[in-house]
Amino acid sequence: MTRAASDPGHRSGGGSLAGEGVDAVVRVRDVWMTFAGKSRGSDVHVLEGVHADVRAGEFVCIVGPSGCGKSTLLNIVAGFIPPTSGEVMVEGKRVNRPDARRIFVFQENGVFPWLTVTQNVGFGLQRREPAERQRIVQHYIDMVGLTGFERAFPRELSGGMRQRVEIARALASQPSIIYMDEPFGALDYLTRLKMRADLIRIWQEEKKTILFVTHDIEEAVQLADRVLVMTRRPATIKEEVRVDLPRPRDIDSPDYLRVRDRIFDAMGIDRTTGRSGDGASLDEKSVVPGL
Repeated sequence: MTRAASDPGHRSGGGSLAGEGVDAVVRVRDVWMTFAGKSRGSDVHVLEGVHADVRAGEFVCIVGPSGCGKSTLLNIVAGFIPPTSGEVMVEGKRVNRPDARRIFVFQENGVFPWLTVTQNVGFGLQRREPAERQRIVQHYIDMVGLTGFERAFPRELSGGMRQRVEIARALASQPSIIYMDEPFGALDYLTRLKMRADLIRIWQEEKKTILFVTHDIEEAVQLADRVLVMTRRPATIKEEVRVDLPRPRDIDSPDYLRVRDRIFDAMGIDRTTGRSGDGASLDEKSVVPGL
């Protein structure tokens, strides 16, 4: 596929995706998902014909209207739920269940409240020798900026700090892929900005593959190498937008704004009102939870 040199955003609707190739570590092929309803004829069709690829070391965001099926797709890729049809291949093997080599960071605070920061970060390292475990834990505590809080309990930390603990714990297990489902959704605006910057710094140091779900278009453009734009339910990936911008990204630059506006256009969202062509709000909640 080609890209106009004057335009930092590239999109493709249907067909092959830019992530497709011999180095794609995540391959989603023709995935459909239907949840059974409580009565006959009330089934909920969530995903239809989803194709996607993620390359090794790539940071890919998935955006779309609330309730469209972003989290459902991520849960299928992570192996928590099986698709109705289609398949997901990760690192050359079909996904049938979760794998300890791939870590999921949830939207809700997932740290253990009865454990200290050190104990939380080292939770998955019990099989390591004590000295090695201590070295790894301290390395990631330092990396996420929690030095000095090693003995603190989650109740003694801010929301952003607790999320740092969860990210450190994910990294400490040395996964090949990290799945993140709106991990900064509960944080205030300024904390979100700081967490995004820190996540990019950590990602650049660790070279992990990250698949990140968000409904926040600004967040996606600030973070991603590519943004996959989903339609309303039953959802598929409508367009792909490549974000060929240097990091850290200048959110006021014309190139940044062009990429952001391209995603708004792909979603059919009015940038002034935040509403789609059918009158629905970008943040309108679905009647089906957890999608």
